[in-house]
Amino acid sequence: MSGPTMPAARRWLALGVLCSGTLLVILDGSVVTVALPIIQHDLGFSRSGLAWVVNAYLIAFAGLLLLAGRLGDLIGRKRVLLAGLAVFTVASLLCGVAGSSGELIAARFAQGVGGAMASAVVLGMIVTMFPEPGERARAIGVYSLVQASGAAIGLIAGGVLTQLLSWHWAFFVNVPVGIAAVLLAYRLFPAERGPGLRAGLDLPGAALVTGGLMLLVYAIVEAERHSWGSPRTAGPAVLSIVLLAGFVIRQATARQPLLPLRIFRSRAVSGANLVMLPLVAGMFGFQFLTALYLQRLLDLDALRTGLAFLPAPAAIALVSVGVAGRLAARFGPRTVLVAGLTAIAAGLLLLARVPADARYAVDVLPALVLIGAAFGAVLPALMGQAMSAATPADSGLASGLVNTTQQVGAAIGTAVLAALASARTGALLAQGAGSAAALAGGFRVAYAASAAFALAGVVAAVLVLRRPAKLPAGRPVDA
Repeated sequence: MSGPTMPAARRWLALGVLCSGTLLVILDGSVVTVALPIIQHDLGFSRSGLAWVVNAYLIAFAGLLLLAGRLGDLIGRKRVLLAGLAVFTVASLLCGVAGSSGELIAARFAQGVGGAMASAVVLGMIVTMFPEPGERARAIGVYSLVQASGAAIGLIAGGVLTQLLSWHWAFFVNVPVGIAAVLLAYRLFPAERGPGLRAGLDLPGAALVTGGLMLLVYAIVEAERHSWGSPRTAGPAVLSIVLLAGFVIRQATARQPLLPLRIFRSRAVSGANLVMLPLVAGMFGFQFLTALYLQRLLDLDALRTGLAFLPAPAAIALVSVGVAGRLAARFGPRTVLVAGLTAIAAGLLLLARVPADARYAVDVLPALVLIGAAFGAVLPALMGQAMSAATPADSGLASGLVNTTQQVGAAIGTAVLAALASARTGALLAQGAGSAAALAGGFRVAYAASAAFALAGVVAAVLVLRRPAKLPAGRPVDA
């Protein structure tokens, strides 16, 4: 039973399962962020080693998304989804019982592998299940809500679990949810064979892009602690460029490429990914910065920090499910993207004015609501554009591509904004400023940089998304 013939009620139930699996993967990142100080104390992490609780997951996740998406097209997206959820669930259990820093880092890498497999095919499955444009727009809106609000919800869950139970439960909570998702997905989704690995698993290309992406993300996260001129950063960065350049050459010449380059002839696909990169860089960095700001300057504990984020996912939910589809239908995705990205930049510029003695209701809350509402309008339009040229034969690839763009953007945003905030704070301390004033100054610079990322997305949308572009109906991008 394919998407078009699956009963409507079953399609929406299946969407709920896909979104639950996606939420599980997204929550894990922010839940762990809140628990990091306690994990450091309990397992004896060094300050630099603690970063690898996050980085090990991110490197595996970002590096494997593109390959996992293509595997879904070739051997069946259901198989890849089930395998990914199973690996993620087992790895979560191993994270929870880890008794040393090395065990936790290894389990987190395995979590990233499972998360990449599960996440890479979800958007492609949604596009296949909902062929009718109106239904597809609503389904993508629901998926976008989960993506946009998942990290903020994770901060709340992380605060509750860490404060009331222990950091171990930040991982244990994934186990029953993961098992339920595997069982429901097995029953709900039809079996898929796919054309098989011989139809397009470009092994040299897979090795080049996976190695290149992993090294790129490694170089970015290492740049937080070392300068770009350091051998620990510059070496992997240069090698990643060489590998990725080799991947592009390979895709241009291979008979069965992993990523057919003609997919980028679609302005919608190219533009959506170009907009996605700076948007996620700014938004991911914004969530990371705001969590630190609330804890360090407003003295909120983990639980109250999570609750302080609630207005953002609430605004995202109201707009992405209730309004975003109608806005895109009436004004067009490009107009919605330009207006929404401009509003996000405005909200971030409001935060760039926050003083050291800020009041949450006056100085933080209005910006959270504005940014959340704008993001709720932008993300569904962007996801729809990213998948607009995908056919059933390559929807997993298109899904993996947009997810890869998101993860690279998240790594860039975190590294750049953390470096800017640290440099500005250090400069102010050297000038004799108090610690609170110096911290606030660092946050203001980083928020301004986040706004610049959002405005870069506006430029990309204006220059590239000039008109809708679709490949001819029924023609796969690798035809």
